[in-house]
Amino acid sequence: MRVIGLMSGTSYDAIDAAAADLSLHGDTLVLTPLGMISTAYDDELRADLAGALPPAGVDLATVCRLDTRIGQAFAAAAVRADAELCGGRADLVASHGQTVFHWTEDGRVHGTLQIGEAAWIAEATGRPVVSGFRTRDVAAGGQGAPLVSIVDVMWLRGRPGVPVALNLGGIGNVTVVPGGVAGTGGEPLAFDTGPANALIDAAVTALAGRDTPRDTPGDVPTMDVDGAFAARGTVHPPLLRRLLADPYYARPAPKTTGKERFHLPYLRAALDACEPLSVEDVVATLTRLTARTVADAIRPFGATEVIASGGGIRNPVLMDRLRQELGAGRADGVDGRGGRGGRGGCVVRSSDELGLPAGAKEAYAFAVLGWLTAHGLPGTVPACTGARRASVLGSITPGGPGLRLPRPPATAPVRLTVDGGPGPVRPDHLR
Repeated sequence: MRVIGLMSGTSYDAIDAAAADLSLHGDTLVLTPLGMISTAYDDELRADLAGALPPAGVDLATVCRLDTRIGQAFAAAAVRADAELCGGRADLVASHGQTVFHWTEDGRVHGTLQIGEAAWIAEATGRPVVSGFRTRDVAAGGQGAPLVSIVDVMWLRGRPGVPVALNLGGIGNVTVVPGGVAGTGGEPLAFDTGPANALIDAAVTALAGRDTPRDTPGDVPTMDVDGAFAARGTVHPPLLRRLLADPYYARPAPKTTGKERFHLPYLRAALDACEPLSVEDVVATLTRLTARTVADAIRPFGATEVIASGGGIRNPVLMDRLRQELGAGRADGVDGRGGRGGRGGCVVRSSDELGLPAGAKEAYAFAVLGWLTAHGLPGTVPACTGARRASVLGSITPGGPGLRLPRPPATAPVRLTVDGGPGPVRPDHLR
């Protein structure tokens, strides 16, 4: 089955469309990557979306317009992906949509909202669309996140030691796949670590124009490209201590968070308690905050390798700070301080090395989730999301006339192998 996964994360900068050919062999799901395209939101839509996100207040007319325009943008990305990556022969589209609110109180998720109406995608492509993935897990008592954890568990099962999948989007999240690690009961665990790029992006967008006058508003950066601001700055210890005191970091997993908590007003409140700081020093401090909180979240599990993906891995300063915090080496054995290896034997590598492009891993993951739903199979690991039970996720919008779904397989997959990637050892009958 050829499936297109559509994803726009908490950075809401672009729609990623990844196409995969998925086939089941025994208990192993084989993913053959067909490629990925990325389509940026147009400036007006991105600005309108940014202006509607928490803590802003919006009316239902605004929500309706955004739901429609984002659905149409996702539809255009799916049409392009079908033509360019699948030769016009895609069987299914799996759309995450755009998260605009994740309702959490006292450590519990009460609801979640992803917009980008699937009917626009189905109408434009003529393909059935799976969407609305998160809500069913929330209804079953789960956090609704990180939903990619089932894909991580299937993908990393069988790797030696204690591998940890790390995604550095707007919010960071991890999936730990332990090999009988003390305190975990051998069960996998997944949770959001806190802000990855969310506060860094907010600081650059708000402060760079203030500190560096530019000719036009379009010249103001919205992210720390190549870690340039952080590299020029110095960590401000009082600001870092204040940010690290947020109670979210001490909460037990499973847990989830988002830009409902970690946004520009949150950052401004912390900055108001400090002396005036340059944008470089603020971004250097926030980069250290991300590295510290991710490392603190991973360290208790005795990780032997961290497999990173998401936009944050393109920031060399952030990755260097993360290796410093973990005392970890790169996959080539060179650590973040120029030495060989890393204390504790932990290695930080990119998901590219295991066959999944780091910039498209979540889009591929939602392609897998769509495949599971289409086959009537659960798409969650209760130990990872905190749900009472594993659930078949999402809703299906028919494409052309009628709806024909495949029969549920006799054996549900427990492993995921990326065709052409190293991953776990493939069964003999797949070699």
